[in-house]
Amino acid sequence: MYFYNGTFKITNVQYNREFDKHTSKEYRDLSTSIEMLVTNTFRASIFNKKYIRSHVVNLRPDTSGVVVELVLMFEFASNDNRKAFSERIKSILLRRLQTNTEGLEIDPSTFQLSGKFLELSLFSLILLLGPSLSSVQWMKKENGEHLFNNCCGIRTSKSLSYANRITGGISAQVGEWPWQASLQLSGIHRCGATLISNTWLITAAHCFRGQQNPSRWTASFGTVIRPPQSRRSIRNIIIHEKYSDAVQNHNYDIAVVQLSSPVEFTNVIRMVCLPEEFYVFPHNTTCFVTGWGALRNEGSSINNLRQAEVKIIDTNICNRAEVYNGAIAPGMVCAGYLEGEIDACQGDSGGPLVTEDRRGVWFLVGIVSWGDECAKKNKPGVYTRVTYYRDWIAAKTGL
Repeated sequence: MYFYNGTFKITNVQYNREFDKHTSKEYRDLSTSIEMLVTNTFRASIFNKKYIRSHVVNLRPDTSGVVVELVLMFEFASNDNRKAFSERIKSILLRRLQTNTEGLEIDPSTFQLSGKFLELSLFSLILLLGPSLSSVQWMKKENGEHLFNNCCGIRTSKSLSYANRITGGISAQVGEWPWQASLQLSGIHRCGATLISNTWLITAAHCFRGQQNPSRWTASFGTVIRPPQSRRSIRNIIIHEKYSDAVQNHNYDIAVVQLSSPVEFTNVIRMVCLPEEFYVFPHNTTCFVTGWGALRNEGSSINNLRQAEVKIIDTNICNRAEVYNGAIAPGMVCAGYLEGEIDACQGDSGGPLVTEDRRGVWFLVGIVSWGDECAKKNKPGVYTRVTYYRDWIAAKTGL
C-alpha cells in the first residue's frame, strides 16, 4: 500500500464555516466533487487497477479560495518502478488540474504532491493523515492516534461479507463494523451499542429497564464478545428524559453511555459518523444492521458479530393497518422487507443501523429499537431515528 499527500487551491469556492464540520452537507458535497475528479482521473489512466481511493481530509480557508488537503492511495507490486510511478502520478493529476476540473477552478501553481512508499495497512495510512500535508513524514504513534480520533465512519475492510440476515448467514469480518460495541450486564451480553466518540456510546433506552446502575455494566469492542478486543467499564448512563418503561409506545428509545476511560482506536475499533439533524435518508436506502443477537425469535445471543442488509421503508407504508397500524412516530424509522426473512432479533437492541455515503464514509441512521418478533411478514424492524434526536445527543455529549 502506497500513499501520496496532495494540496491545491480552489479559487471559485469561498470558505464556508460549515467546512469545519466534516459531516456537514457543505463539506461532504465539495469533498465528493474533489474525490470524484481525482478518481475519474486515475480510473481513465494506466493506474486504473492500481488506484484505490482518494480522501479529502481538510478544507481550510485562503484569501482567494479554499485550500484542499487530500490523500491518494495506491496498491503496487514490490517490483514496480517506484520512482517512475511517482513522477507519472504527479504528471497525470497536474495535467488534469490544468485542463478539465469539472466546474472547479483550480490554481495549478498551488498544486503539490509528495509521496512515500510504505508497506502499511490501510489503517496505518489513515493514522498518517495530518492537518498539513505539505510534506510526508512518519508521525509519532500518539500524534497519529490523536488525528485519527477526528476521522469517523472509515473502515479498513475492503469488502463486505454480505449476509442474508442476522438470524442466519455468515459472520462479519474483522474490522467491517469497528463502531459496534456490546453492552454487558454483570458480564452477560444484553444489547448492542455504537461508538460515536472515544468516550461515548449511543444505544436504546429500553436496554436499561430496571438496571440503570453504571457499576453493573461494561462495554466490549471487537468482532467477537469473548475474548473481546477491548473492554471498558461504564461511568454514566443518560436515558432520554421522556422515555418511560411503563408506556408501551416505544417513543424516546435512546440513551447515551459514557465510558470510564477513552477507548483506544485501532484498525478494529473506531467511531461512526453522526448525521446532521437536517439530513434525510430516503426510503429504499441500503443500510446494514449488525449485532450479536439471536438467530431466531426467542433464541440466545451469539459470540460472532453478524450483519444484515436492509432497506429503509417509507413511514407511510410502515404505518399501514397491516404493518404497524400508525404506531411509527416521527422519531422512528422502519428498515427491512415487508416479506420478512431478514431482520434484527433479540440481543441486537441498541445496535447500529448504518449506511455509506458516496465518499465511502459510514453514517448512523438508526438504533435497533423494537418490532413484532423477528423477520415476520409485514413486521420490519423499527429503529430510533438518529437525526430526530440529534440536538439531544449534542446536548448530552457535546458531539
